[in-house]
Amino acid sequence: MNNDSSARIVADLRAWIATAPPGARLPSTRALVAQYGASPVTVQKALRTLVSQGSVESRPGVGTFVRAVGVARPNDYGWQTAALGSPTHRSPRSAAALRTVPNDVVALHSGYPDRELLPERLVRGAFTRAARGSAAVTRPPSAGLPELQAWFATELGAAAPVGVSAPAPGDAVVLPGSQSGLSTAFRALVGAGRPLLVESPTYWGALLAAAQSGVRVVPVPSGADGPDPDALARAFERTGASAFYAQPSFANPTGARWSSDLADRVLDTVRRYGAFLIEDDWAHDFGIDADPAPVAARDDGGHVVYLRSLTKSVSPAVRVAGIIARGPARERILSDARAESLYVSGLLQAVALDVVTQPAWRTHLRGLRHQLAARRDLLAASLREHAPTAHLEAVPRGGLNLWVRVPDDTDLARLVLDCEDLGVVVDPGDEWFPAEPTGPHLRLNYAGPDPGSFPDGARAIGRALARQAPS
Repeated sequence: MNNDSSARIVADLRAWIATAPPGARLPSTRALVAQYGASPVTVQKALRTLVSQGSVESRPGVGTFVRAVGVARPNDYGWQTAALGSPTHRSPRSAAALRTVPNDVVALHSGYPDRELLPERLVRGAFTRAARGSAAVTRPPSAGLPELQAWFATELGAAAPVGVSAPAPGDAVVLPGSQSGLSTAFRALVGAGRPLLVESPTYWGALLAAAQSGVRVVPVPSGADGPDPDALARAFERTGASAFYAQPSFANPTGARWSSDLADRVLDTVRRYGAFLIEDDWAHDFGIDADPAPVAARDDGGHVVYLRSLTKSVSPAVRVAGIIARGPARERILSDARAESLYVSGLLQAVALDVVTQPAWRTHLRGLRHQLAARRDLLAASLREHAPTAHLEAVPRGGLNLWVRVPDDTDLARLVLDCEDLGVVVDPGDEWFPAEPTGPHLRLNYAGPDPGSFPDGARAIGRALARQAPS
């Protein structure tokens, strides 16, 4: 549909709004698509126009409503341009994974698991108990609740091989989510203007944290099996970097899980150059056909700084993570964390600790493994059937996503828009590369809502790809 179609919908809805009472709910996107014979993209564009004009307000997950109050005149903030000046660094653009989309589209873009995959009953009970305890009214220690520090250390120590000493509870620092942990680690261990080696592709949030911290990212090629250790050694030699950021277990976006041999080679390289491995174990609770294998469990010399978050597996409302470091690195991390946020909410720490120490937590994780396997396999099979030109290099053994390569001549921006026009929201792969993308990819989340719609989503991706196929 063209701009004229969108303008016609805006005009019709404005006429309807003029006679509707404040707070009246507009028809759903699906209903408007049927009424006007327009695409979802055209209808959504019309609704965005009405929102920008102040005629309606959108409530994500609920609907669009006639505004109940008048719109104030626009303010002129032009003076701020001169006051702020040029930004000291350019942050990556906002990631597609954070987009909020209407309920009537197939959402394959999200970075979080659907609500039905969360331990909701455990979380609600934990909040109730925490609200009655002292955590609701007291300030916790800067490094975190001692019991939660001990839990993070014990979890990592359980994977330590014979002869490697497990971390002590005091080696752990509790942080307000992994994003905060990445920023803290990059500032404390690397520093502004200095190089940080990263896998390519890698987690977009790490690229954002690097930009905010002012560190200079240096890509190291990485694929379905993990990074190239020889390329890693050359990068250390060439740049003089002091740290390498990586995701050894079910990397986001590739799904790679390092072999034992690769983990040893990377660890040997890091030790040889007197550097740190900043290990992001974001998917520790999302193993499917394999368990996570933290590299940090193999190291007691302080070379691996280990980050594990509970936000995705417990609840997005419980932004709690733990970082384990030994020696002076731990003190620098704690100093930075204390300066950034003083301490993490004791209430949220108490909730997180309550959930992960319940016997039902392990039961939940066992069930989650089966649910993720079914969703992953359904989406992968749907792509093979309905989008055969979308190549899945490897089926991940854990995590939440499929990393899909599309034909080299694909116009990725157009593909994303065409998919959305067909009612499917996907995540373009170019935002996961620290430098120029090595090819067009899509990152597709199989842990999102309504897995029954996966075949329809794959069918739409196939149709969108077919639009660009040479005739």
